[in-house]
Amino acid sequence: MTRKERYQEFVAYFSKHQPQAETELNYSNPFELLVAVVLSAQCTDVRINKVTPKLFEDFPTPEHLASTHFDELFPYIKSVSYPNNKTKHLIGLGKMLVEDFNSEVPETIADLQKLPGVGRKTANVITSVVWNQPSMAVDTHVFRVSKRLGLVNQNASTPLSVEKQLVSHLSKDVIPLAHHWLILHGRYTCLARKPKCEACNITHFCRYFEKEQGIQR
Repeated sequence: MTRKERYQEFVAYFSKHQPQAETELNYSNPFELLVAVVLSAQCTDVRINKVTPKLFEDFPTPEHLASTHFDELFPYIKSVSYPNNKTKHLIGLGKMLVEDFNSEVPETIADLQKLPGVGRKTANVITSVVWNQPSMAVDTHVFRVSKRLGLVNQNASTPLSVEKQLVSHLSKDVIPLAHHWLILHGRYTCLARKPKCEACNITHFCRYFEKEQGIQR
């Protein structure tokens, strides 16, 4: 099966079976999503969704984050991964949003990456989810699943190289959805240690499954 055919099968299947795929982080505005995604780095969405309700209640705007201090904010997020750094990042993020962006979440990847705690992956999530831009955020799930399915080269060794390959093969309108398709498939079916191939509905175009079963297509 050619790579082009794999992409065609990938888009056809998920367009039919998961047409409304979206983030599992809970949020009600761009600022809340930005905070949630920063907190979610190397942490689960389930954990973040337990932390953010009280956090958003008491720190609903960039101004609230900008005016707080470490000892006040830390208890709200102490149960997430790397709470010390993330506390500092959120305070710095709030200050920069207020001082440099008129308390508005930026719409470009370049501006978003200026914010403390915001790397390319986070910036891609925000531009994709909030602004519906053709941005492909590559986390561990996207990295793993896209290679297993055969959507990208097996020697793609960095998130950026995987991102570039995915973006080059997918239409702009599909990219924001494809990001969630890959994440959710990796989170619930194509698990890192033991993928649930027996319960998977897309083994007919999966390179990993073909290799494991010795199938020639």
